[in-house]
Amino acid sequence: MSAFLDVLAFSFSVTGPIFVILALGVWLLRIGMVNDAFIEVGSRVVFNFALPSLLFLSIARTRIEDTTNPGLIAFGVGATVLSWLALEWLAARTVHPAEDRGVVVQGAFRSNLGIIGLAYCVNAYGQAGLATASLYVGIVTIVFNVLSVITLSRSLHKSSSPARMLRGIATNPLIIGIVLALPVSASGIQLPRVLLQSGQYLADLTLPLALLCTGASLNFRSLRADFRNTAFAVVGKQVAIPLLFAAGGIAFGFRGIELGVMLLLASAPTAAASYVMARAMGGNAALAANIVALTTLASLLTTSLAITALRALQLI
Repeated sequence: MSAFLDVLAFSFSVTGPIFVILALGVWLLRIGMVNDAFIEVGSRVVFNFALPSLLFLSIARTRIEDTTNPGLIAFGVGATVLSWLALEWLAARTVHPAEDRGVVVQGAFRSNLGIIGLAYCVNAYGQAGLATASLYVGIVTIVFNVLSVITLSRSLHKSSSPARMLRGIATNPLIIGIVLALPVSASGIQLPRVLLQSGQYLADLTLPLALLCTGASLNFRSLRADFRNTAFAVVGKQVAIPLLFAAGGIAFGFRGIELGVMLLLASAPTAAASYVMARAMGGNAALAANIVALTTLASLLTTSLAITALRALQLI
């Protein structure tokens, strides 16, 4: 029991501040200090500048040759694609209206790797966890963004041809930030200090601004109306996906820090970027915000249970 309480306290130390900022967004909207115009502009700033800067810097500062784990990365990419395909199949049969399917599928498979996932890994394993997770996060984040653009475009009928869909993927700011960072990381180029510091200022905006906008967009009336769709995403994200990654990882022979990092990243709640992207593409932003909030709450318990179980089995 004490081990579980220790892990629960660790999880709350990461997720607790996130809920404080979400609650602040709710309160600021109620007292009129933020409005729909603030949410719209703030979401665009995060999507187009702040989050791409965060992803760029996190990868550019990591030496690929020191952190490459091809087996772990290949498993993460493969399991992510399989999860997405399964969720697409299930959503087509259970999620209504059809326009919300992309938001639900994205919310169910897209983990908050770059912020909460990395925080989990660093808190659990220190710099070793960061080194193991960094390139994995960068590559899988590219996959997340590609699949998110596809699923949202399909459900919202935003793209009528493969060429237009590919153009949407290629011009996605998050993907651009990651792709630009890869050669910097591989070559070890030292970027100018003024560029790094300016990028860091933008990167530091990401989590607080995204969470404020997410909190202000929470709609508890729509939560009641969309309860079935929200529950689908929450159960998928916090139960089915971690179980798939844990079972698959054990079957493929991953143990210790590799299995722990894999599970922690899979157990991270839905990324706040999913709300930002859904809103930017004209999807059901209130549903996306509710999924982010509820998966963040659920992650506090499910991550603790999963880590405690694997520790009890002496697998990590």
